[in-house]
Amino acid sequence: MKNLNVLYEDNQIVVVIKPHNIPSQQDESGDEDMLSLIKSYVKEKYNKPGEAFIGLVHRLDRPTGGIMIFARNSKSASRLSEQIKNNTMKKTYFCVCKGTLKEKDGVLVNYLKKDEKQNIVKIVPMSEIGAKKAQLKYKVLQTENDENLCQVELITGRSHQIRVQFAGINCPLVGDKKYGKNTAGEKVNLALWAGRIEFEHPTTKQKMIFVAPPDKDSNPWKKFYLDKYFLR
Repeated sequence: MKNLNVLYEDNQIVVVIKPHNIPSQQDESGDEDMLSLIKSYVKEKYNKPGEAFIGLVHRLDRPTGGIMIFARNSKSASRLSEQIKNNTMKKTYFCVCKGTLKEKDGVLVNYLKKDEKQNIVKIVPMSEIGAKKAQLKYKVLQTENDENLCQVELITGRSHQIRVQFAGINCPLVGDKKYGKNTAGEKVNLALWAGRIEFEHPTTKQKMIFVAPPDKDSNPWKKFYLDKYFLR
């Protein structure tokens, strides 16, 4: 908890960096999770009696790192959730994929289906029962050898969407042990990062923008000029 990277906090919200490989909320592993960490942080810092209320507004997959927003009361949680529902909260992801992208600026559209038992998402025909449309926009920012730094905006929010869709065009994310057959042996974190978020403050209505790069000294990020792409 002492190493918690808090970007901003007030009596309505807490904006933090979720490190790679920490669950957004408690799961069957029993490992330390972000929601519990934020609850403990607020309880200790503000000397709250009992358990502090913290609303989980959105999630990041366990291996994904980056910016997360937590609500400090139910009203803020509801208002932030409404922004997500109405697609007015803008989240920008950055990833490094391996392979040759035919287009440097494009849209990926697939139909995905999740196998809950195996926690795996597959690309399936549109007609398959349970298939959900998945759509994202990407832009290649820089290419070094066969690795591409991409900026990604989700049009839909499906489980494992970015990982599955890039793997579907034979450009899996670096460090993806689940969907990247040609990257599974690499001892690096999944190269997927929630690097920018823009939303309206739940009470003041002020436009809030937070930008944070991944670890610029770690692979594969250190191969790219990150400072150029993480300007506010």
